[in-house]
Amino acid sequence: MSARLNVEPALERPDDFYEALIAAHRGLDDAASVALNCRLVLLLANQVADLDVLREALALARHGLAPPEG
Repeated sequence: MSARLNVEPALERPDDFYEALIAAHRGLDDAASVALNCRLVLLLANQVADLDVLREALALARHGLAPPEG
């Protein structure tokens, strides 16, 4: 990975963000929760607005996860 993607902790109040994320999912069924995550990813991708950085983030997020079965 290049140095373009910041992987160092940068949130001023990560616990507050985590609580807000959990609260946003509260009361949603699985399908709505997945839809919320998809919408959030697209909104944040728009904020980042750099395809190379987004590709790095996708690769890093995918790293170590099992490939789909089939």
